[in-house]
Amino acid sequence: MSTFMANASTVERKWYILDAANKSLGHTAAKAAELLRGKHKTYYTPHVDCGDFVIIVNAEKAVLTGNKLFQKYYRTHSGYAGGLKETQYRILMQENPELAMELAVKGMIPRNTLGRAALKRLKVYAGEQHGHDAQKPVAYAAE
Repeated sequence: MSTFMANASTVERKWYILDAANKSLGHTAAKAAELLRGKHKTYYTPHVDCGDFVIIVNAEKAVLTGNKLFQKYYRTHSGYAGGLKETQYRILMQENPELAMELAVKGMIPRNTLGRAALKRLKVYAGEQHGHDAQKPVAYAAE
């Protein structure tokens, strides 16, 4: 008896919808990262990209627990002296909630070619509407 190893031709990709309304940003991102990598599948193979497509809706209604809205910052640096820009998550969640969700998922994905391919299958929307009805996405029942 041999162990089954998935390859690119045997992977079947599905589309899932995760609703982030009134759910923790981190818990939603962790579930999305699991689906993007394919770890929920029985034939998961670490060196093969066997993940699914994930649509996250209602990103603007995701919640951050504790004082994270005021104490957590999104930081970018231009590379020049004095080029640090900081944005409180309170402002980031108001102005660009899609970016906040994408950053949370990106932090849970490996930093290699498989991770970059997985992030291309992530679609995040602030509201309820998305343009992927033709793919027949299935609502994923996250705990």
